[in-house]
Amino acid sequence: MSTTADLDREVTTGSVLSVDSGSRRAEVVRLFLQPIAAIALVGAVLIWAFSSDLDANETATLNSETLTKATWEHLVITFVVTVLVVVVAIPLGIILTRRWARPIAPIFLGIATIGQAAPAIGVVVLYFLWTSQEGLWAAAVPLAFVSLLPVLRNTIVGIQQVDPALVDAGRGIGMSSFTVLRRVELPLAVPLMLAGLRTSLVLAVGTATLALFVNGGGLGFVIDSGYKVARTSVLLVGATLAVGLALMVDWLGALAERYLGPKGLR
Repeated sequence: MSTTADLDREVTTGSVLSVDSGSRRAEVVRLFLQPIAAIALVGAVLIWAFSSDLDANETATLNSETLTKATWEHLVITFVVTVLVVVVAIPLGIILTRRWARPIAPIFLGIATIGQAAPAIGVVVLYFLWTSQEGLWAAAVPLAFVSLLPVLRNTIVGIQQVDPALVDAGRGIGMSSFTVLRRVELPLAVPLMLAGLRTSLVLAVGTATLALFVNGGGLGFVIDSGYKVARTSVLLVGATLAVGLALMVDWLGALAERYLGPKGLR
């Protein structure tokens, strides 16, 4: 016979499964609608802008060649920033989880926190004053510093949250420390690492507009042109393209989180 406790347990389990199933459906719907919303937003603004009566100042910026070039430069900046973040943050995060390096982990996390807390434009300008460089790398390096924290922190937390019993089990069957890291710790940390990378990607897209100040190109040029000539249409197109790119990058990050993690954790 089923007891009252058994019935309560069944009801609770059913409620949890229902909530989990609903959350999964909501996530699938969001993943489906987000790119559509981004494309629709950008498309509507571009159609409105190009169908309007543009004067000479607006036409100088709102043309397919200029917008394509600015968008491509923006994507290149974002890609370079992301590569720098991954190359620096993930190995550093792994090192800082090793027993001998744990005492210095707060120092590096503190430095990365300063990078994210500081105004991005200030970091870009300070780097320019320090190096006197201009162009892509003059923008990418300081923006990578600004975007570093989410990946570094999530790499550390992702590895630290792995059950020590699993690590001990790996050591018990003869795995080396490196093999345990490669086959146990990193695979289980991947979901959190991808979440951090997704955040860094969106940060990179947003702050890449500041590359304008060091002649790095990007959509910041379109936004700045609209501000200088006092044309709302140019400002709106530049800002909308940047928002659309951020939404698409966030969507790609969500896909990576959903489909690149360990199968058992999806």
